[in-house]
Amino acid sequence: MIPAPFEYVRPTTVEEAVQAVAEGGEDVKVMAGGQSLIPVMRLRLAAPETIVDLGGIAELRGVREEGDHLVIGAMTTHAEVVTDPLIAQHARLIAEATETVADRQTRRRGTFGGALAHADPAGDLAAVALALDAEMVIAGPSGRRTVPAREFFVDYLTTSLEEGEILVEIRVPKLSGDWGVRYEKFNRVAQAWSIVAVAAAVRREDGHIAEARIGLTNMGPTPLRASATEAALAGAPATADAVASAARSAAEGTSPSSDLNAQADYREHLVQVLTRRAVTAAAGL
Repeated sequence: MIPAPFEYVRPTTVEEAVQAVAEGGEDVKVMAGGQSLIPVMRLRLAAPETIVDLGGIAELRGVREEGDHLVIGAMTTHAEVVTDPLIAQHARLIAEATETVADRQTRRRGTFGGALAHADPAGDLAAVALALDAEMVIAGPSGRRTVPAREFFVDYLTTSLEEGEILVEIRVPKLSGDWGVRYEKFNRVAQAWSIVAVAAAVRREDGHIAEARIGLTNMGPTPLRASATEAALAGAPATADAVASAARSAAEGTSPSSDLNAQADYREHLVQVLTRRAVTAAAGL
C-alpha cells in the first residue's frame, strides 16, 4: 500500500530537528533509517502528519573516542558499526550483535540509534547496550541529558524519550583486552528477529571469573540483565561446570511472552542454553 499523505522535513542540525519535532505537534514521527517506520506506514498502521528525517544531520553519524568511552552517533548505520575499527577494538560485542541484524540491505539503511529508540524487545542491540552499561544522550527543547541504558527502556516499544526529544548519541565504556564477549542468538531461518538472544561480556582473572555482564533479548517487554547468573559467576572458577551451574539461573526475574514463535517455558529453556554458550565462549573455555 501507499502511505497516507504527510509533511516531510529534513533538518541539517540537531537544533533544527528539535525545533521541527516541536512544530510537528502530537502527530509527528522521527525517522532514522526508516526500516521500522516505513513498513507500518505502508500498511497504514501509522499515519503521521509530519515526518522529521534525521538523515541530513552529519553530526549524528560516526564513531569517536572520548577518554574511556566510545561515542556512537545515533544515525550511524549498522553497516558502519560492523566495519568500524574503534568498535572492533573496544566494543566488539556491538559488532557481533549488529552482524546478526536483519539482512545486508537493511543494515545499509538501518541505524544504531534508530534500533535503540524503537525498543523492540526482539531487537538485538538493546540487550547489548544494557550489558555494556551504555548511556543514551538525548536532545530536546530544554537541552541535552544523559540516561543510562537500564533506565532508557521503559516498556514494550517505549523508552524514556519525552515529547520533543531525539536520541543523538550513545556512550559506551571501552572494554579492555582482558574482556571476552559473545552474542548468541536463536531465530527462525526465515527472519532475523530473535526468539531469544544473549549478550555476554566476561572478564577473567587468575583462573576465575572476576565479572560477567549478561543482557537478555526477548525475555520480557524490555531488555533485561541476567542478574542472578551474573552474581553466581562473580568469583566463580572459570570452568565449564561453574558456567553451566550459573546459567541455570538465567531465566530468574524474566517474563517472556508466548507467541507463534515460542511458548514462554521454551524461551526460559532457551535462555539457559544460550547463556551457557555465550558465557563459555566469552570466557574462552
